[in-house]
Amino acid sequence: MAQQPNDGSGRAPVAIVRPTTSVTSGVAVTQKLVSAAVAFGNLLKGTYGPNGLDKMLYKTNGETAVTNDGAKIVAELLVKHPAAKAFVQLAESQENACGDGVTGCIIFASELMRQSGVLLEKSLHPLVLVKGYQAAMNQTIAIWEENSHSVTLSDDAKLRSVALTAMTGTAVEPVGEYLAELVVSAVQHVARRIDEQWLVNTETVRMAKKGTGSLSDTSLIKGIIFDKDLDLEKLPRKLSAGKVVVLSCPLEIEKTSYEAEIEISTTEQWSAFMAAEENILKHKAQQIINSGAKLVFCAETVDARIMHQLADNGICVLASVDKAGAEDVALATGALLIDHVDSIDEQTLGKFESMRVETFDSVEGLRDRLYLHVGDDSGLTTIDVCGGGGATSEEFVRGLYDALNSVAKAVETGFVSCGGGNQHITAALGIREYAESIAGRERLAIEGFARALESIPTTLIANAGNNMLDGLLELRSLIRLGKQASGIDATGKAAELDEVWECSTTALHALEAACETACGLLRVDQVISARGD
Repeated sequence: MAQQPNDGSGRAPVAIVRPTTSVTSGVAVTQKLVSAAVAFGNLLKGTYGPNGLDKMLYKTNGETAVTNDGAKIVAELLVKHPAAKAFVQLAESQENACGDGVTGCIIFASELMRQSGVLLEKSLHPLVLVKGYQAAMNQTIAIWEENSHSVTLSDDAKLRSVALTAMTGTAVEPVGEYLAELVVSAVQHVARRIDEQWLVNTETVRMAKKGTGSLSDTSLIKGIIFDKDLDLEKLPRKLSAGKVVVLSCPLEIEKTSYEAEIEISTTEQWSAFMAAEENILKHKAQQIINSGAKLVFCAETVDARIMHQLADNGICVLASVDKAGAEDVALATGALLIDHVDSIDEQTLGKFESMRVETFDSVEGLRDRLYLHVGDDSGLTTIDVCGGGGATSEEFVRGLYDALNSVAKAVETGFVSCGGGNQHITAALGIREYAESIAGRERLAIEGFARALESIPTTLIANAGNNMLDGLLELRSLIRLGKQASGIDATGKAAELDEVWECSTTALHALEAACETACGLLRVDQVISARGD
């Protein structure tokens, strides 16, 4: 393919691609793609489940991170192999769609490619494999939905179990029971009923890193938290229920857009000029005072004279708040973001239940933290994550984020399934029975799909240090005996898991996305590398 051979006429051959390009075809393509996929899966296998271990990532800029979060690990890798890049895109797709389940998704996709490699070496055509995988996936979806259980927003026990399952094996697991309650409460607070369906916007649940205390001190605030120092010592640091005004305009003398010179010849003129300026500022402050607001958030600067006047009247002012922060306050309190003090009226004001400012000692010195409690009507809720700062705190947030997304998805779809690989082994058994009815070579692909499904429970068994074959056979036996809620428990043993639940949609989406990626790679018949590797 690189060039056309000389035809004997003395003409130079026609170059199609540069001489350094390498073209891999036939069985070598399969080996190349399967090897990369298996290596990628093996990279993440050790982090999966309650007994998964962490990876230490050392970046080129000298930063380090310790995590077992699949999405974080994949995002930090510098990948160059085309098949591995397909797996990176798969991980991003799973994370964007569900916010959890990345590790299981990659492990299953890797195992599908491993099974494909074995079957392709036996001369099975790639398209036969693809067709068999797709048929098996359709059967899996049917079995999955049949064995899923309904859940409602008020079903606290199941939702807490979903959150706890998502946090199992992460840094937040030691206080998982307590944090699961916070996550469920946060989801219940922001859930909205629209057209007979619950919708949960996880963006309205914020994670604030306190950087002090222990993880068990983490709390839920029905409102918002600001890490910002107050500009004046005499500003009130504690307020009871009141109204809020949120401004996107500066509270100062507006500068003209054109340069101008004012000629002053007497001290009276100067005094009059200064008095006029003072009156303008007093008028702006008085408008806020007259509105009855106790709290002012301004996305721009605030003149010191206005701030002093407001402070003298018991009004707390936060100046130079970033635009996103001002919008968050408006969303949380029900206020409108206004661009002129003349627009302040009863309809533009928000409400809050209490406000307090706490001072903490940090590495950078003393810092202020404003807690704005809005109550049950708050459009935002914030989880105040305590514990060590830096990378440790980020790992706590990732664990909570996974739990939050899993619970939100369970509420929106209304279904959960038994955890510990229960659905995977149940689907694998059902697919094997289905394969008995297939006469063609597709049966081999369907059976390979079933074996790939079993990689999830076997990984849980292996990570606990137990024998994979023994554990898998015991789990199959329990399911066959009618104990439908059986799975792999925290010790890596097959057992009945009546109270262990996971989000059904998250796990099923992971299987579907993995199947699509594997089928896409199986359609490749040549790898053309411009680098020559």
